[in-house]
Amino acid sequence: MKDPIDCAVVRLDETHERARAFVGEHAQGKLRVQMLERHDSVLAQQVDDTQVLRALAMPARRFDACLLSVGQHNLAFVRKSLFFAQQSFQTPLFCLVEDLKATAMGDLLTLGVADFLRAPMCLEELRTRIYMLKRVRQTTHALHDKATTAYYAMDLDKVGAGHSVEEDHLCATILQQSGATLEAYAAAVATRYATSRESFQEAKNIVVSRFEKAYIRAALGRSAGNIAMAARSVQKHRRAFWALMRKHDIKAEGFRNPPGPPVHTDD
Repeated sequence: MKDPIDCAVVRLDETHERARAFVGEHAQGKLRVQMLERHDSVLAQQVDDTQVLRALAMPARRFDACLLSVGQHNLAFVRKSLFFAQQSFQTPLFCLVEDLKATAMGDLLTLGVADFLRAPMCLEELRTRIYMLKRVRQTTHALHDKATTAYYAMDLDKVGAGHSVEEDHLCATILQQSGATLEAYAAAVATRYATSRESFQEAKNIVVSRFEKAYIRAALGRSAGNIAMAARSVQKHRRAFWALMRKHDIKAEGFRNPPGPPVHTDD
């Protein structure tokens, strides 16, 4: 972690005032925390409170991540703010949560939250999580470039020869992919199958099946095997999500946290 991590605490209401204690440089300058407030954007000063997060989207882009404090007392307000900011706020959002149930956290995921931290917050944990997310995003951008290149340089002689390294990585990180990446791969695969002997319907079924399996596995992995949370996070009804699991013979048990090693004590 040589590059410093820049994080902004987004102040939407008085709840975020307590986060001012984190403002400054930490870990020998490896983590820099600043406040991002209404006065940081002229537009934010002129809009309704629930629109402030959306108005701060542009100044937030200079940070690696932003932090929101969320509890039962301001959950509804934060939900509205996230809803209006979904299409414009591109900086990863972390929620510092307090007394929130899994259902509420699942809803926040569907509204664009990238990750959660529990109060009281550990600054080293925050730095590590932002760094790991930053690496994933860098990998995603690199994969997008490869996907675009693959569309124009697809080796049609290798149809049916198995998955490429890029395809395997795409499946493993499908929830983090942008629409452009998925579109490039879909176009490349469609072009490849169009030159094969499969019919249109057969080729379509293969592509859809791969996508469904990768997406369901990724959602279950992110929710540690919690089917209800996984379904909410991808905006899918739980029964429909369960039906896809049965269709592809995917078991939730394999995604749940394994039990820890036995603890031995000296007699």
